[in-house]
Amino acid sequence: MKTITKGCLFTLLALSMTTLAIAQGGPEKGRGQGRGQGFGPGFGQGQGRGPGAGQGFGRGAGAGHGQDDRHNDDHEVFQYLLTNHDKIKRTVKELPDGVETLTESDVPEIADKIKEHTEWMEYRIKKTHPIRMRDPLFAEIFKHTDKIKMHHEDTEKGVRVVETSDDPYVAKLIKAHAKVVSGFVERGFAEAMKNHPVPGKEVIAQTAPMPARSTAAIKNYGKVTRLPDAAQQPKSGSKICVDLTAGGDPAKLNPGIEKIARYVNLYQGAGNEPADVNIAVVLHGQATLTVLNADAYAKKYGTEDNPNFDCLHQLHEAGVEIYVCGQSLISMGSKPEDVMVFADTAVSALTSIVNLQSDGYAYVPLGK
Repeated sequence: MKTITKGCLFTLLALSMTTLAIAQGGPEKGRGQGRGQGFGPGFGQGQGRGPGAGQGFGRGAGAGHGQDDRHNDDHEVFQYLLTNHDKIKRTVKELPDGVETLTESDVPEIADKIKEHTEWMEYRIKKTHPIRMRDPLFAEIFKHTDKIKMHHEDTEKGVRVVETSDDPYVAKLIKAHAKVVSGFVERGFAEAMKNHPVPGKEVIAQTAPMPARSTAAIKNYGKVTRLPDAAQQPKSGSKICVDLTAGGDPAKLNPGIEKIARYVNLYQGAGNEPADVNIAVVLHGQATLTVLNADAYAKKYGTEDNPNFDCLHQLHEAGVEIYVCGQSLISMGSKPEDVMVFADTAVSALTSIVNLQSDGYAYVPLGK
């Protein structure tokens, strides 16, 4: 029993010494109160900027615990600064190879947070510990941290930073980043909720050119924008059942039919590469008579022809299955013989939709 007691005593003593050593890691003297367990970018030499004994975030040059350990604290500080952005003053002086910035506040607590934030951001740059990687500009900057020189100097009310690079492209990134940070100071959360483009790589929306495919795309209807790097790319093998009930001006193309053309184009030309998709449209309700042939449609609505024909024909050529509810068709005074040759009259919209869904088609309603 005495041996066990001594062992426990030695263990507790060792742990206490280790905790004290960790708390003192970092380039500067501690500023804050301890908070449970210490972690941070390193257990380097020095006496740690804070928070202090036993529970501090040592700021030394050691290996540290990495980005995840500090992420929540950095996020908290950033949120605090955004909340108090109107109490922060910032000036930016552009240099040939970067920027010199001065960020200060008359409120001592805010000034301390500015200093804390800057010191940790310098650490992230030097150690390539990324943050805010959803923002294109920030993601690009962290690809080039090995070419960035950053030095900060505390002032009475904040911090002065000089950030430069010998690489002209990286210097341009630094200047763009400085403007974004000034936007944070000026507009707070409104600016922080934006994505910021990489200089020279701004995305200009363009109508997607349709790739050459054996199945024709809908070239005159349903234009889309190509986004090859966006999330949720079109997946080959998708099945879509479009339940179209919306009507419209009988003298014009039904907007729902053009939207189906857009669905086809999304899969064939909006993503990184074309994706095969099976689309079936079921027409009923106010959309029922959009599939009448030219003569039947003109007789029904007093038009010269059917303005839906060209788009529906291109949909058919693109492989879209077109079904019209037989119950709706007949109840509206038409018959299956009046339907365009490439459209099929189904027993009902109900049976069509149920059957398609049982075959694995995703249901997409197009009503009003």
